[in-house]
Amino acid sequence: MTHRILLPDGWARPSGYANGIAARGTQLFIAGQIGWNASHEIARGNFVGQTRQALLNIVSVLRAGGAAPEHIVRLTWYVTDIARYRAEGPAIGTVYREIMGSHFPSMSAVAVAALVEPDALVEIEATAVVPD
Repeated sequence: MTHRILLPDGWARPSGYANGIAARGTQLFIAGQIGWNASHEIARGNFVGQTRQALLNIVSVLRAGGAAPEHIVRLTWYVTDIARYRAEGPAIGTVYREIMGSHFPSMSAVAVAALVEPDALVEIEATAVVPD
């Protein structure tokens, strides 16, 4: 294992994320990825489809850095519609597990008024640590 999950004594185990992770190695910082492909074609109006593509983009950047999803220690999600994010949670969870497996790093989700790309509904940043 490349990292250690941090769970304070007496805390309930979180579902779908970790409260904290300790890791040692080469750090990779992945810029916010949105739901567009390599040609910058975005999945318009499809929250789950954009999430899928953003996660695939993260995996592509990870591979370019010699890493894989299990090396991710932190994800930050920026969503333009928190109600839609909550409503589509089960489908998002399915897509997440399909692409990232059962690895659940520390995560934050933040509702924002808009993203730089006008048609983007979600943007996800990642930090990964590859063992030395």
